[in-house]
Amino acid sequence: MTAFTRRGLLAMAAALAAPSVLRAAASPRVATLDWALLETLLVLGADVVAGTELVGFRKIAVEPVVPEDVADLGLRGTPNFEVLRFARPDLIFNSNFYGWADGPMSRIAPVKSQSIYRMGDSPFQRAQDVTLAMADELGLASGKRYADDLSARLDRYRTVLSAGDGRTILPINLGDARHYRVFGSDSMFGEVLARTGLKNAWEGKTSYTAMAPIGIETLASMPDAWIVFIPPHPPDALVALQNGAFWQALPAVREKRVLTIGSINPYGALPAASRFADLLAKGLTDAWNG
Repeated sequence: MTAFTRRGLLAMAAALAAPSVLRAAASPRVATLDWALLETLLVLGADVVAGTELVGFRKIAVEPVVPEDVADLGLRGTPNFEVLRFARPDLIFNSNFYGWADGPMSRIAPVKSQSIYRMGDSPFQRAQDVTLAMADELGLASGKRYADDLSARLDRYRTVLSAGDGRTILPINLGDARHYRVFGSDSMFGEVLARTGLKNAWEGKTSYTAMAPIGIETLASMPDAWIVFIPPHPPDALVALQNGAFWQALPAVREKRVLTIGSINPYGALPAASRFADLLAKGLTDAWNG
């Protein structure tokens, strides 16, 4: 088996990572209710003036960093349109998740619809298309560069990870001590697994993002998989699960095939795919190196 080093992997990721997020001073002032569109606008270097639930975004999505002067519109389901008006956007990007808000927002600024999660569509391909479309709309050259850099990094990870142990990967998010949410092949995380040459342990149905709730007992049906926890999850639920006899009896637990990576927006765009790929590749290679 090819040897991995943390330094080598980090150097590779740094060399291929997308350029630093820089605001393009001449670009239009933009706002959005959708987190996937927000993270995309941020990595493009757009002049983002307003977004929703920014405290939660900073905790769950983590990256890219939201500038402190971006106005927080409150809850995604009940945004504060008055705050949006005072943010003076030139353009508002919205998705199918919040299409009901197009009317009131259109009285503030033109609204452009860009959706990543649609039944039957590849979220990764949609995220690429949306990235390029928004960059073109804003007159930014960063869209294709970001998409190309990520594709190159995933190809490199495919080569690196091909020298691993060949086991399947089960990406999950814990709901409580007895249930979890699983990410299938049609989720963003599932597509990253496929693009890096890893096989998803979950072969059941999902709904273009994830499937929940799944009973924790189903973990016993995938004894050879790596279990990958994707936070956030309730701390008390994780403690209760790990202290239980069922958890301790799982082959993955006994054989130390359980990873907990950093928090990621499960309904994210290319930046979420990038973060998942980086964290998973690092976690697996660290574990394989022992």
